[in-house]
Amino acid sequence: MFAPKKVKFRKAHKGRIKGLALRGNKLVFGDYALQAIEHGKLDARQIEAGRVALTRHMKRAGKVWIRVFPHKPITKKPAETRMGSGKGGLDHWSAPINSGRIIFELQGVAEELAAEALSRAASKLPFKTKFVTRSSSIWENT
Repeated sequence: MFAPKKVKFRKAHKGRIKGLALRGNKLVFGDYALQAIEHGKLDARQIEAGRVALTRHMKRAGKVWIRVFPHKPITKKPAETRMGSGKGGLDHWSAPINSGRIIFELQGVAEELAAEALSRAASKLPFKTKFVTRSSSIWENT
């Protein structure tokens, strides 16, 4: 599972995820990609579940790039704990995703196989996504 090896601060503010992705919104490595339409948080477990669904459907053919990394710590207080007494301990790591962000990229497989594999990976994610090819990317020309 993905997690940073070392961080400067153990706990982070919650923050808000809004706006369009200014970086990571173009196809760079592969020919097909899964692009987020909505914003949200991607848990490290969700990224791994998407990757497993993707590679299993492709029968490990082609190459997969994971374009997101969970670098934000999410904290949680224990169940049945009274209010106060500080911020909770680290629960899991997540990646904040703006709309337009590329999550997975593929290369070396047929377009039909890539579309089906990416739709299976998209079913593991908590927000809406779309299948993007190198020719149909709306951010490719900007």
